[in-house]
Amino acid sequence: MKKYFILFLMLGFGLFSAQKANIDLKDIKKNLQNKKSDFHYDKLIFKYKGLPKSLDSLEAQHLYYGRNYQNIISTSSDEFKNLANAFRDKDVDKSITLGKEIYGKDPTNLDVLLILLRGYEMKQDITNFSHHMNQLRSLTDAIKSSGDGKSEKTAYVVNSVGDEYILLNMLQIGQDYSRGSQAANGAMYDVWSKGDQKLYIKVLYTGF
Repeated sequence: MKKYFILFLMLGFGLFSAQKANIDLKDIKKNLQNKKSDFHYDKLIFKYKGLPKSLDSLEAQHLYYGRNYQNIISTSSDEFKNLANAFRDKDVDKSITLGKEIYGKDPTNLDVLLILLRGYEMKQDITNFSHHMNQLRSLTDAIKSSGDGKSEKTAYVVNSVGDEYILLNMLQIGQDYSRGSQAANGAMYDVWSKGDQKLYIKVLYTGF
């Protein structure tokens, strides 16, 4: 299972007590593109970059799930591969430099935020670390509020397999769980099982 460094204790684990919300992707897309809407993308991203702690749950949901309708940097791109290689090689300065470049184009990328957080942690840069931690917390809270993972109907909803593994780390779901998958309209349902325990996660297909 893909491993991420442990920052999740700082995010809190109130996953099963968080308020749940129905995610309406069509409504989110409409709001993000409507310049008169309080949830227009430019308004939200300005707030997210400047004062991430001020984002409410609906705003965070629009930013996280709205990634499906924005230009994003793929993990298969050369840009991201270069960043991943620098991070793997423990080149902190290069990781931060490349991470900031991708962040400028794709500011809600959870993988990039995690790499930047690790870099700023190593550099003991508390200001930047705290800022990006608040951004990461707002986006992961959006995932928390999407469901409870107890059934297919109330599955957690994530944008990508990468985000799924971030969620699994937050929930402390490890290699002792087995995964079963089932295709659905516009998504894939993954069911993680261990004995009688089951966790349902809905992974969205981008661009549907």
